[in-house]
Amino acid sequence: MSSQSPEKGGIFRSYLESNLLIRILIGLIAGAVVGLIVGPPIEVIEPLGSLFVRLLQMIVVPVIFFTLVVGAASVSPARLGRIGLKTVLFYLGTSAVAIALGLIMGNVFRVGSGVDLGDIGEGAARDVDAPSLVETLLEIVPTNPIAALAEGSVLQIIFFAIVFGIGLSYLQISNDDRIKSGADMLFRFFDGGAEVMFKVVRGVLQYAPIGVFALIAVVFGTQGAEVAGPLAIVTVAVYVALVLHLLIVYGGILKIFGLSLPKFVRRGREAMVTAFVSRSSGGTLPVTMRNVSEGMGVGRPTYSFSLPLGATINMDGTAIYMGVCVLFIANAIGLPLDAGQQIMVVITAVLASIGTAGVPGAGAIMLLMVLNAVGLPVAEGTPQAMAYAMILGIDAILDMGRTGLNVTGDMAVTCGVAKTEKDIDMSYWKD
Repeated sequence: MSSQSPEKGGIFRSYLESNLLIRILIGLIAGAVVGLIVGPPIEVIEPLGSLFVRLLQMIVVPVIFFTLVVGAASVSPARLGRIGLKTVLFYLGTSAVAIALGLIMGNVFRVGSGVDLGDIGEGAARDVDAPSLVETLLEIVPTNPIAALAEGSVLQIIFFAIVFGIGLSYLQISNDDRIKSGADMLFRFFDGGAEVMFKVVRGVLQYAPIGVFALIAVVFGTQGAEVAGPLAIVTVAVYVALVLHLLIVYGGILKIFGLSLPKFVRRGREAMVTAFVSRSSGGTLPVTMRNVSEGMGVGRPTYSFSLPLGATINMDGTAIYMGVCVLFIANAIGLPLDAGQQIMVVITAVLASIGTAGVPGAGAIMLLMVLNAVGLPVAEGTPQAMAYAMILGIDAILDMGRTGLNVTGDMAVTCGVAKTEKDIDMSYWKD
C-alpha cells in the first residue's frame, strides 16, 4: 500500500506543475466533446462548475481591496513628480482607448450573437435592471465603505481602496517617525494580505480545468456545436483590436514624438516575443528594460520608474480583452449592453487597472469585476456563468496577445515620456 503513495503523489504533483492555461484549454476541449456526446443529461455535473464559480466569487472582494490599496500606496508622492505624472496619465489614457477599441471591435464583430444561453439555469440575467449612468457615477463614492465591502459593491470598493492607498502613501513619507512607522506597518499588512490572496488565487485556479470542463460540458450538451464559431469570432476580434491598437495608438504616440514605429518594433521585439510566450509582464521586465536602454537609448531616470509602474498598472491588452469579452457575455445571455453600461466598462476597467495587473489570473478576475459593475454578476446557475466559462476556456490563446501588447505599451509610453524629458539618445533612432 505504501508503495502506491509516491505514485499518487507524483501524479498529483505532475498535475500541479504542468502549464495551467494548457490544462484549462484541455478542459475546454474535453468538456465540449463530452457535452456533445452525452447531450442534456450532462447537466448532472453542473455542481462541479458551480463550485468553481463560488470560489471565484469568494476571492473577488479581497483581491480588489488588498491589491488596489498596495498599488495606490506604492506610487510614492515623492517620486510622482513630472515624470511620474506624465507616465500615469499616458498609461491610464491608453488603457481607456484600448477598452473603447475592444468595445468597438466587439460591436463590429457582434461577438456572442450566435450563442443563446438565456434559458440556462435561473436566467437571472434577464431580470437585471441597470441604473442610469449618472446614478452609477454617484454610487462610485461609498457612504459606508464597510457595507460596500460586505455587499461586494465593486466600484465603491475600488474607489475607497484607491483613496485609502493614496492616503497611506502620503503617511509613508511623513517626517513624524511615529506616523511613518505606523504607515509602514499598515502597508506591510496590506502587502502581506495581497500576497496571501495571490496564493489563494493560484490555488483556486488549480481547480479551474475541472470547473471549466463541467461548465463547458453543460453548455455544449444543451446548445450543441454551434457555440464553437462564436468563440473563434471572439479570438479574431481581440487580435484585430490588438493590432489596431499597436498601429494607431502606439504608432501615433511615437509619431508625435518623432520616433519610428518600425524601428521601435524591431528594437523591442525581444521583449514583445518574450511577453507573448511567457504571458508575464513582470517576468519580462528585465528584457524590457534592456531593450529600451540598449536598443532605444532611454535613460535610466525614466525607464527605472515607468517600466516597473507599467508592469503594474498598464493593461492595454487586457483592456481590449475586457471590452470584447464583456460584450460577448452580455450578447450570449440575451442582454446587450447599452451605451451607458459600455461607458461603465471603460470606467471600471481603468480604475481597476491601478492594482490588479500583477495578480495571477488578472484577466479573469478583472472580467468578474467589470461584469459586477454593469449589473451582470457571475453567479452559480446563471447564463453569465456559462458564458464566462467559455471565455476562460480560450484564455490561454487570448492571454498571449494581450500580454504582448501590455509590454509593448510599457515601452511606447516610456519612449514618449523620455522624449519629453530629453532623456533619450536620438542617435539610436537614426538608423
